[in-house]
Amino acid sequence: MITGRKPGRIAHIAGNDRPERVLILASFVNRVGNGLFNAASALYFTLVVGLPPAQVGAALTVAGLLGLLAGIPGGHLADRRGPRTIMVLALAVQAVAMSALVLVESWGALTVVATVDQLAAAVGGAAWGALVVRVGTDRPALFRAKLRTYVNLGVVLGTVSAGVAVAADTRTAYTVLILGNATSFALCALLLFLLPHYRALARPPEQRRWIALRDRPFVAFTALYGAMGLQYPAVSLLLPIWISEHTDAPRWTVAAVFALNAGVCVLLQTRIGSRIETPRDGGRAFRTAGLLFLLSCPMMALTAHTPVWAAVALVVAAIFVHSLGEIWESSAGFALGFGLAPDHAQGQYQGLLGLGFSAGQALAPAILTTVVLGLGTTGWLVLGAFFATVGAVGPSLERWGTRTRSQLLPM
Repeated sequence: MITGRKPGRIAHIAGNDRPERVLILASFVNRVGNGLFNAASALYFTLVVGLPPAQVGAALTVAGLLGLLAGIPGGHLADRRGPRTIMVLALAVQAVAMSALVLVESWGALTVVATVDQLAAAVGGAAWGALVVRVGTDRPALFRAKLRTYVNLGVVLGTVSAGVAVAADTRTAYTVLILGNATSFALCALLLFLLPHYRALARPPEQRRWIALRDRPFVAFTALYGAMGLQYPAVSLLLPIWISEHTDAPRWTVAAVFALNAGVCVLLQTRIGSRIETPRDGGRAFRTAGLLFLLSCPMMALTAHTPVWAAVALVVAAIFVHSLGEIWESSAGFALGFGLAPDHAQGQYQGLLGLGFSAGQALAPAILTTVVLGLGTTGWLVLGAFFATVGAVGPSLERWGTRTRSQLLPM
């Protein structure tokens, strides 16, 4: 904790001490770069490089699947070598890989470079989780809520900025976006050197190495967390298709959905998330999220059966409710994901949690575009019931996890 002059109001909003502010700033910079790249990557490889969309999709799918393998070992490495060191190394690899993308001219090269990037991203994600625990020690729930707020804001700013380059639609413009993301990785790594060097925490001498994989309550939570993660592509993928193909709402409604979703999360994440501190709070929040999704999904389905003005109003109301559910869900993920993990193995546990979430995101497009869209209105109702069922398990899962914590240490 820095002593001396009390930080100003803006600094206090961004963090309570220097390490918190540094990690928030580093994460913000990194996510601005992500926003730049995500908004233009597919267009660059298809329109500028000239690769068929199917090849681009296949390359990114292969890279994403191989990247899943690195999360748990990378997290274990962060636990044993220190989270800051491993995260800096992962960011450096991503900066190099992202820069190399501007040289890609073939499917094979794209697959190799994207795989390296995804492997480093999985390692860095696990190390980031361990670093969050070490930095936010005074009021961890408040810190994590602020961190997520600025992460969301960074993605929004990056995406909006990328719109300028996409409108220009030139190779130079797209290249600038990709190199901008590479620069964000490098700058993020440099900022992390302002953090203390957090040393590895001692592991109980009799404990086995891969403790996270033997922790049945946490493995169960990982599966549920990955399943609940379908709510993200429900907004980013499913809802835009639904609006354009099944409703009379104008196309600009899609842009309004993204803006409202981002705005609600940025404005309310800290207010709501700061109150969800313990695993018990997290279990209840997980259930609340499921109930909010149970409400929002039928509202989205009804847009196909109403006139234009009502469809627009329903979409706005539905995305507001859904965004509240997203805040409760992410806050529950923090409280349970960090709260059920032993301090000395946070990286390994966050790697496992990231594996479950990423697996869910990989399966989501196929599930949402075939099952939900295929069933139409009924599909939305089934999706809402699915979220509510998954969320309902939250309190009992928390009780199971809390009850078995003492059994983990003497293994």
